[in-house]
Amino acid sequence: MHGTSALTAVTAQNTLAVRAVHQLPPEMVLAQVRAVLCDIRVDAVKVGMLGSAEVVLAVARAIDELPSGTPVVVDPVMVAESGARLLAADAQDALVREILPRASVLTPNVPEARVLTGGEPVGSGVEDVENAEDAEDEDSELEILARAVLALGPRVVVLTGGHRARAVDLFLDSEEDTASLIGGERHPDGAAHGSGCTHSSLLAAQLALGHTPLQAARTARALAGAAVAHGLRDVGAGAGPVDVLDLARMRGY
Repeated sequence: MHGTSALTAVTAQNTLAVRAVHQLPPEMVLAQVRAVLCDIRVDAVKVGMLGSAEVVLAVARAIDELPSGTPVVVDPVMVAESGARLLAADAQDALVREILPRASVLTPNVPEARVLTGGEPVGSGVEDVENAEDAEDEDSELEILARAVLALGPRVVVLTGGHRARAVDLFLDSEEDTASLIGGERHPDGAAHGSGCTHSSLLAAQLALGHTPLQAARTARALAGAAVAHGLRDVGAGAGPVDVLDLARMRGY
């Protein structure tokens, strides 16, 4: 897929930390979207870091200007891999109110899902579900959490497995009564910086190609997992970036 972008903020960051964030004016965010819409066909949209309530409202307006039926994947970015908070408190309320009901697919991790449903704050540490007695207990608890997120308005929720005892995504469609589990390997020796953004972007690209949300979620899980496995551990002193292209293999040519 060919990706276009509408920047919502400029960050100064490396593999160790986010050092500064500069929010773009809401009118500039909207202008970027409109510039793309008037010239380039848009087959799907991925929404990531929003930062402020004002930008959330601008993005909600931009979504309403998309061609009818355009899939919208929302990754509720709240905290960076380094731990820096990327979403203001008032923006969180606006995100739930304005963006989630407009989402075709929402892709929170477990901490984000808990915050969206009024639970414990982001970045609180190891999830309680990792201490569940068995996999069935864990799946049952997380399905309840996913259904609570689904009640906020998105048509589909993919609760990603990075914060689970097992690296398994949970897929839940508002039109279906049962959840689907999307398994995959965990790669503790990989590099995961950008894994959430990569997963949601891959999922949006698959929807743009015409696949169903469940097919798209399965492909996104597989490709994002491979990107973590191939992650560039030799880049920076912190959490290295994921590598969708498998540059290590390409270097051998």
